Amino acid sequence: MTEPDRSDYGTVARVLHWATAVMVVVQLGAGIAMTSEALPRFGDALFILHKGMGCVFFLVIGARLLWKLTHPVSPLLPRTPLLQRWLASVTHNLLYALLILLPVSGYIRTVGDGYPIEMLDAMGIPPLITDIPDTAHLMLVVHKVAGYLLVALIAGHVAAAAHYAVERDGVMARIWPPVRPRATRAGE
Repeated sequence: MTEPDRSDYGTVARVLHWATAVMVVVQLGAGIAMTSEALPRFGDALFILHKGMGCVFFLVIGARLLWKLTHPVSPLLPRTPLLQRWLASVTHNLLYALLILLPVSGYIRTVGDGYPIEMLDAMGIPPLITDIPDTAHLMLVVHKVAGYLLVALIAGHVAAAAHYAVERDGVMARIWPPVRPRATRAGE
């Protein structure tokens, strides 16, 4: 039996990565759709979905960050150019910052303007802040700008992943698929 590859991400990190990716796509889609004038009939349901999923998203990002801090992965391959290493590090750090900033700014914007977060209300969790409309308005701007920045960073992240997939240098295997393949037995 071979030694496990310590340069890749474990199953938990992979599942958290892809769960985050799916949630980001849903959140971005719901965020765009709920503010679209073309879908007024679904606006309330989309707002409720977006706010509730934002709460879940915050917990997932917290778990992901905790896992990352307690289960470090090996750095990129030594042959990876220094500039690429630096860009990857900066991009990942900015992604984490935005993934934390988005639910926090969304929460402050919502409850600070007196709107409910139905999921938290159903769980009996009261708002941490209330009646700060000026700050809520600022957080709406922060939330929107952070959303646009997130889309730009994701585009760069996906472009880098596509580059690595074309290069076939093993970098993509570190994070994809979200489960480890079964070890091959001798003779199979």
